[in-house]
Amino acid sequence: MKVWVIFTVILVHEALQNVFGQPGKAKRPKEPAENKIKPAIKKLKPKVTKLKESTEPITKVQSIMTQVMDKGRFQKPPTMLTMSAGQSMELRCKGEKITWNYPEYLDTFKDTRLSIKQLERYGQLILTNSSAADTGEFSCWAQLCDSRGCKKDESKTGTTYIFFTDKGELFVPSPNYFEIVYMHPDKPAIIPCRVTTSSAKVTLHREFPAEEIKADGTDISYDVKKGFIYQHPISNQSGVVYCRAEARGAPQISIKYQLLYVEVPSGPPSATIKTTANKVRSGNDFSIFCTVLGEPNVDVDFTWIYPGQQYERPVTIQDSWRLVNRGIGHTTRISQSIITVEDFETIDAGYYICRAQNLRGQTSLATRVDRY
Repeated sequence: MKVWVIFTVILVHEALQNVFGQPGKAKRPKEPAENKIKPAIKKLKPKVTKLKESTEPITKVQSIMTQVMDKGRFQKPPTMLTMSAGQSMELRCKGEKITWNYPEYLDTFKDTRLSIKQLERYGQLILTNSSAADTGEFSCWAQLCDSRGCKKDESKTGTTYIFFTDKGELFVPSPNYFEIVYMHPDKPAIIPCRVTTSSAKVTLHREFPAEEIKADGTDISYDVKKGFIYQHPISNQSGVVYCRAEARGAPQISIKYQLLYVEVPSGPPSATIKTTANKVRSGNDFSIFCTVLGEPNVDVDFTWIYPGQQYERPVTIQDSWRLVNRGIGHTTRISQSIITVEDFETIDAGYYICRAQNLRGQTSLATRVDRY
């Protein structure tokens, strides 16, 4: 009986082992910090900051100028270019309608050495037998045209400043032996003693008392493309000055410049009107004077409105101007327009209006002339 009990216990034990599996193996000892929670790596989308769009269009300037070299080669001309006087030069600017700008000297005598042509795909400028006087800026730009007209294309331009060097001419020659420079209190004044070589050392001198005028780079500075610049002119800077240049040889002296300080304030013309008679008999003549006092270098344009204008009444109009020295280097420009009516008739009676205009505005004045 005991044997069956023991046998039964053994069977039960084996059955339980089959149900619950084999005894577990000893667990592997844990490594240090193995139970710690590892931080999760969270991928974030990069935040993109949107920039506000500018309302102003960005204009990319494209240089359209090339220089024709020997043997059919081409190059983009640098900002400043040096050539020997006597050489010929050819510039081209790409475009179907090109406008050119060049030193004023070449226009003074309608110089035949200068040739400008518009070809199918580009504009061409040729200068032959160059001289030191041709030194200056050469520029071009394309034109944008439509039914309303043409305007400058600011994105397609080209420019270069060319020095035509000449050992005998350190200064760019001037057609005058003496020049007047007007000095205004509200804008810089330029003494245009330009040189034909960028390496020249240039100084400024007063004639009386004889002394060098120091250029400090602030109040007075020198620009090789312009000359000496007075940034803030004052009255005691008036007088006669000249420039002196040195460049690997004997120094040279420029022409003389008379500096005149201008007191007249900027603005529309300051005008007056006066007639020889306000009452005129039939058959007599009369004149009306319209006079403006202004700055020496500011042009004034005159126009007249008069009673007989609608009937195409013949009149004589004469415009003139002159400079008046008011002393201590102060100068004023007197501009005048005179309208003259001969053989007075009834249609000539009424108001005569003078309109004087400069770059800063317009002034209108009137006077009445009646039949006696």
